[in-house]
Amino acid sequence: MSRYDVIGRMNACFTELEQALGALQQQIVPLRLLAARVFSLPEVEKGQEHQAISHIAVEQHVGQAARDLALEHYQRLFIHHNRENVSSKAAVRLPGVICLAVEQPEYQALQTQLALINRLKGELEQIITVDSGLAPEQRFEFVHTHLHGLITLSAYRTLTALTNPDSVRFGWANKHIIKNVKRDDILAQLEKSLKAGRAVPPHSREQWAALVSREIDDVSRLPQHATLKIKRPVKVQPIARVWYQQQQKQVQHPCPLPLIALCQVESGAAVPKIGELLNYDVDAVKHRYKPDARPLRLLVPRLHLYTDDATR
Repeated sequence: MSRYDVIGRMNACFTELEQALGALQQQIVPLRLLAARVFSLPEVEKGQEHQAISHIAVEQHVGQAARDLALEHYQRLFIHHNRENVSSKAAVRLPGVICLAVEQPEYQALQTQLALINRLKGELEQIITVDSGLAPEQRFEFVHTHLHGLITLSAYRTLTALTNPDSVRFGWANKHIIKNVKRDDILAQLEKSLKAGRAVPPHSREQWAALVSREIDDVSRLPQHATLKIKRPVKVQPIARVWYQQQQKQVQHPCPLPLIALCQVESGAAVPKIGELLNYDVDAVKHRYKPDARPLRLLVPRLHLYTDDATR
C-alpha cells in the first residue's frame, strides 16, 4: 500500500471517528441520567512521564456535571485539549461510570454506535501501527504531520458499555506485563537494532552500537534452555469491578474512560450501586500472598529482560 493510500485511509477513518463520537453525545444527552460518578486525576506535567508514582489525589464529580465531563472526555483526543504544561505523552484518564435509563430502541442504537466507534478506533490503530509499515520511532512524526497534535493512546482507547450492572466499584491495579520469550528471537531483535545504525538519545551512534553489542554478548552466553521473560512494570491504573447479581459474576475492567451503564428500567433493572475511587497511596497497598517464584536476574535492563540462568 502506498504512503498516500495510508494517509488517505488514516484521515478518512479519523474523520469518521470524530463524527461517530459527536453522534454518541447527541444520543446520550436526551436520555434520563440515573446516576453518574467520575474521578479527575492529577494531570501529568511535561518531563514527569516516567516518574515513579506513590500518591494520586482523586477529585470526585457526580450527577450531570460528571456526565458532561464524561462526554467531553470521550472526544478529548488532541494535545490542544490539554493545558500548555500537560504532557502529550501521557493520555489523561477519567475513571468513573455514567448510568443511563434506556428502552429497547435506545439500547440497540447505543450498542450499535459504540460498536462503530470501537471498530473505527481499532482500524485507526491498525492503519498507524501496522499498515503504515513504520517503525515505532517513525510513527510520531507521521501521525503529527497529518493529524497534528493527536494523542494516539486517547484515540485508541475503546469505550465500554455495561448492561444492567448491579454495582460498579473502583480501585487501583499495580502489576507487570510478563511475556515468555525465546533467546534466538531476542538475539534477532538486538541484531536488527545494531544493523539499523541509529543513534538513540542520550547515546551517540557509537555508544548505542557498543551497548547493543554488549547485550548481544550477554544473551548469546545463555544456554538454549534458559528461561527468558520480559517483565515490564505498568504504572498504577484505575480499574472498575462490576457485579451482576443474577449471574453471580464479577467482571473487572481497566477504567481510563468512564464506563457507560445501560439500565433497561422497563425490564425491572435497578440503579446500580456506585462506589468511590479512593486516593492512591503506595504505602497502603496490600499485596495478596503469592508463593515464591523461581528467582530471576535482570539481563537487559532497557528491555526489562530477565532470565533464570545464574551464569554471568
